[in-house]
Amino acid sequence: MTKVIDFQTEPSSYRHWRVEYDGPIANLFMDVDENGGLFDGYQLKLNSYDLGVDIELADVVQRMRFEHPEVKVVVMQSGKDKVFCAGANIRMLGGAAHSHKVNFCKFTNETRNTFEAAEKDSGQKYIAAVKGACAGGGYELALACNHIMLTDDSTSSVALPEVPLLAVLPGTGGLTRVTDKRKVRRDLADVFCSTEEGVKGKRALAWRLVDEVVANSKFDEAVQERARAFAADMPKPEAAQGITLDPLDKTIGADGSVTYSLVEVLVDRDARKATLTINGPDAEAPDTIAAFEAQGDQAYMLRLARELDDAILHLRLNEMELGLLVFRTQGDPARVQAHEALLLEHREHWLANEVLQYWKRVLKRIDVTSRSMSALVEHGSCYTGVLAELLWAVDRTYMMEDEFEGDNRPTAAITLTDANFGPFPMSSDLTRLETRFLDDAEALSAAESQKLNALEAEDADSLGLVTMILDDIDWEDEIRIFEEERASFSPDAMTGMEANLRFAGPETMETRIFGRLTAWQNWIFNRPNAVGPDGALQRYGTGLRGDYNMERV
Repeated sequence: MTKVIDFQTEPSSYRHWRVEYDGPIANLFMDVDENGGLFDGYQLKLNSYDLGVDIELADVVQRMRFEHPEVKVVVMQSGKDKVFCAGANIRMLGGAAHSHKVNFCKFTNETRNTFEAAEKDSGQKYIAAVKGACAGGGYELALACNHIMLTDDSTSSVALPEVPLLAVLPGTGGLTRVTDKRKVRRDLADVFCSTEEGVKGKRALAWRLVDEVVANSKFDEAVQERARAFAADMPKPEAAQGITLDPLDKTIGADGSVTYSLVEVLVDRDARKATLTINGPDAEAPDTIAAFEAQGDQAYMLRLARELDDAILHLRLNEMELGLLVFRTQGDPARVQAHEALLLEHREHWLANEVLQYWKRVLKRIDVTSRSMSALVEHGSCYTGVLAELLWAVDRTYMMEDEFEGDNRPTAAITLTDANFGPFPMSSDLTRLETRFLDDAEALSAAESQKLNALEAEDADSLGLVTMILDDIDWEDEIRIFEEERASFSPDAMTGMEANLRFAGPETMETRIFGRLTAWQNWIFNRPNAVGPDGALQRYGTGLRGDYNMERV
């Protein structure tokens, strides 16, 4: 697949989703255009989806939070008769490259997590209104909602048939959400996940697979009544005026480099490396939160989050062989701190909250990106607060020490703020510094005691904030050696090593989904039982079951 995948879209371009707004309630309809696949060679029948469908859903969820903050309840439902969603398109999975399948699953996981967290983060509760077949990824869409309602009729059911039917696992957290979120008993979950036809009606309710079962004749009315009741109980303040998310200022060069207004992505294919340079604010911070709101999507912190998010997604899906991502910043750290401080001071304001929550999601996306990552703290950099989080999201951080010949930029420094001690937790619910200093309260306390101080190389090193400090003599050679070494290692080994090292500490439902599921699915997607010429994905729809090698390995 050589097509460049664009993660930017907007409502007038949607082919698969539509939204009807009714005050605090948004009715979200999945109505997939079967001829609207992202690639050739398959049809998206029965509301099945591919990456293109999910890119639209991610955009819907994002706009719901920024453009429609008046919404308190979102009802996810089907625009087609007798089917809610058949899940990920099997023909697409059967024909896609391994790397695309894995990255597709990762993006869909991130999208599910985003609307699953919308109730807590943004005061928007999601209801899944299930009529008809709800199978595989379709049920995973419902599982990520806060409340599931199922029609009690002869055709409506929920199912996770991937294991018996396709020889793969549910790809977007279904197994983990069934046990950890729905609290389904382990033996019943085993039966459920081994049954192709799924579970209907009252049994689905008894097994905790859904929250309500309603007679078909009363279903639509009951869903809207439930939505109104939830909306009335939501503590979210009454409707604020949303802002418009306009298209990003983005240019892709002939060499693959990408330029935004604040982010530059330089591609070096020979070195298998992409360097992401983040520029500091081009203007002073607004004086008031009202002035910030008036800036809309051009406010520095929001604009930068959107651009960095898009850059990471672009590199994940379109630049598979660039195994090393290098982060740089350049700009005035005092300005960065002022822009951030305004949001933290007014975090109860709806838009400030949404921008902060968005940064949490962007940083989590970086955490789980399967690339080696490093950060360079150079003279003139602006690693302050939320931007300093990048230093502990990456695998190694190198910092300039003392003056460099011919370099008149301000001396390299790192400034910690309140942003580094709570607002942006990892998937583990620990901050990146808590993860870095796991079970070392003294080191964490020492770092926190230095908040708002510009920490130059020696101090940053003594606090454990960087991997290595280097002077003018050693800087270029040490960086070159590291990058060349990293590029020479097996990408598979690097992915496994980095994923094991990045998430120290306790597990959560989210880390299990990204850790265990991604690891197992990555392996299963390479096994002939699933993807071989006689595997289940290739034989799906032919009337023949997969021809399995029955060894347990």
